[in-house]
Amino acid sequence: MKRTHGRGGKSAGRHARPPERARLSRLLGVVSLTVAALLFAIPAGSASADPEPSLKELSDQVEKLHVEIETLTEQYNGQREKYKIAKKAADAAQKTLADSEAGLAAKRAKAALLAQNAYITGGLSRALAFTSSTDPKKFLDQAATTYALEQQQGEQVNQLAKAMDAANRARAGAKTRMEELQKIVADLDGKRDKITKLVAKTESSLFRRAMGEAGRPGTRAVRINLPIPGNGKAAQAARWALTQQLKPYVWGAEGPSSYDCSGLVMAAFQRVGISLPHYTGDQWTAGRHIDRSELRAGDLVFFYSDLHHVGIYLGGGMMVHAPRTGDVVRVASIANRPYAGAVRIAD
Repeated sequence: MKRTHGRGGKSAGRHARPPERARLSRLLGVVSLTVAALLFAIPAGSASADPEPSLKELSDQVEKLHVEIETLTEQYNGQREKYKIAKKAADAAQKTLADSEAGLAAKRAKAALLAQNAYITGGLSRALAFTSSTDPKKFLDQAATTYALEQQQGEQVNQLAKAMDAANRARAGAKTRMEELQKIVADLDGKRDKITKLVAKTESSLFRRAMGEAGRPGTRAVRINLPIPGNGKAAQAARWALTQQLKPYVWGAEGPSSYDCSGLVMAAFQRVGISLPHYTGDQWTAGRHIDRSELRAGDLVFFYSDLHHVGIYLGGGMMVHAPRTGDVVRVASIANRPYAGAVRIAD
């Protein structure tokens, strides 16, 4: 869905980048203002001197709320991808730490044995052994080798101790980053829940008014079978996506019974052996950008300036996509949303 599907995440804890936190705070602030404004715009059901909003006004309110939900959904997906990266870093640091601990124990044991041997054979005993040796040169070679091994073991112990310290710091940083991202995801999820409830209230008013005027807002979703030319992976992904028609849109879902927009794209290409992230921002950079005149079945089409929505092009100006909360996977015209660009993932 959005560049809200931006890209991966970075840094951690108290060292987290202030610009990212500030940007998210601004986003959530804008969303809060939008929610507040729309709450006052929705009829409360009690007597009022102000005229009730028209069907078009109610419809516009619903559409605006859906855009807010889609934006937050992709912010959620983007932060979740960053969380996965932080977790991988924490897991890698833990493995490095475990390996270093095991190596350090072995090196320390070996160094202790060498030190013990040096002690036992050192001092007067070593001098007597040298004077009584039948081969002084061989004795000196052995002594030099023992000393070199002692030095080598000591250096290896120091290196492993440093590796353990670095792994500990990396693990602590990744853990802090994970905690921060969990809070961001929770904040986004809470905002989305509030808007979802507002959508339900607004749509209820819209449908009630529409039925009262014998109107039917929108069109009923129906399964549409379209011939998709070509045998490449992109065409195969498009054909499979069509089989998912009428399955519901669900926030953050990636199948098999429900999807959000980037989740449907990810699942379709996964079926043909191509791995894509569950995030429109990263999907935007996953292939070659093409001109609108070059579009063919299987290309990804993106919408809105922040890239928060994506669909799979079918040909003839049509795409299959997971539109929004309350809707289902369906075929639609790409002319119905502000077009942002297209990406070719495969031929």
